[in-house]
Amino acid sequence: MKKLFSIAVFVGFAVNAQLVPKFTDDMAAKLAEKPLKCIHQEYPNKTAHIINNEKEATLTPVELHPSFYGCFDWHSSVHGHWMLVRLLKSKPKLANEKEVLDLLEASFNPEKIKEEAAYFTKYAISANFERTYGWAWLLKLDEELMTWNHPKAKIWHQNLKPLTGEILRLWKTYLPKQTYPNRTGVHPNSAFAMAFAIDWARKSNDHIFENQLVEKAKYFYLKDQKTPAYLEPDGSDFFSPSLEIADLMRRILPQKEFAKWFNQFYEKRSIANISQIPIISDINDFQTVHLVGLSFSRAWTMKGISKSLPENHPLKKQLSTTADQFLANALPLLFQGNYGGDHWLASFAVYALSEE
Repeated sequence: MKKLFSIAVFVGFAVNAQLVPKFTDDMAAKLAEKPLKCIHQEYPNKTAHIINNEKEATLTPVELHPSFYGCFDWHSSVHGHWMLVRLLKSKPKLANEKEVLDLLEASFNPEKIKEEAAYFTKYAISANFERTYGWAWLLKLDEELMTWNHPKAKIWHQNLKPLTGEILRLWKTYLPKQTYPNRTGVHPNSAFAMAFAIDWARKSNDHIFENQLVEKAKYFYLKDQKTPAYLEPDGSDFFSPSLEIADLMRRILPQKEFAKWFNQFYEKRSIANISQIPIISDINDFQTVHLVGLSFSRAWTMKGISKSLPENHPLKKQLSTTADQFLANALPLLFQGNYGGDHWLASFAVYALSEE
């Protein structure tokens, strides 16, 4: 019965794809249940830890990561925390507010965060752990706390600084050495991570890091033309490689220059292809369910791109409408799968719904 109620919250979207999804308080509370359940769920778990010796083979997820051990993997735990902070900020009447606050208080314990930061130097071959997908979500979490005028947020932001600082040190070391971008539709995607990093750099006034990212983005993507988006997606994509690039470039180019770049980047057949709803053949498959996330990321990138295009651009309205269709299709699927989607999809939904 509880699952049926959850689906009912979103049923309007499934019935009419033209309906613009509304981010209601009820929806926020239902979505919050996902990370509230999984953040302290240690197993199943994909630690991605490189075992260097026999002693390390017995380390449990919580021993490796005392704050971000749940939700199947580190990055999902991190963006689950981001999502809960975003909900507290944007939904002051959140029904499960106390539960969320208690959970965040435990996770942002300063000693635990120091251990999280130490991980990147404590073990051999750990400096590239979660590069750069998890790094991007950590900066997004830090940005969310940084921009929230709440007494708890100020304390938590301060507590997070050792980990944020370590991620920044690693990224600033890696960025000059990154010769080529990763144009994949999964975790290593460079454009997605760089977009989040630029957002953080601007909010924190780190102009040096921002300039480094902007210059690298131009080096990677400014000359791109006729992107083969008509071949998207791959079978386990949760990003559109082409839309992630466009979503990054809109952040760094003036509107007129971005529109010109965008017109050369996409052909008509590619726009038509990435506007198609992904086919989910098995929502309980841990890889196939990525395609539900693809609908959410396509939605948020299309919304951002649409707002960045001039008023008279022929694709401005189309991209906005298509974004709503992706959201309308994907939201009901959040409550129809298993842990393969439950541990991460709600964060993608919240980002797509709340990014204006």
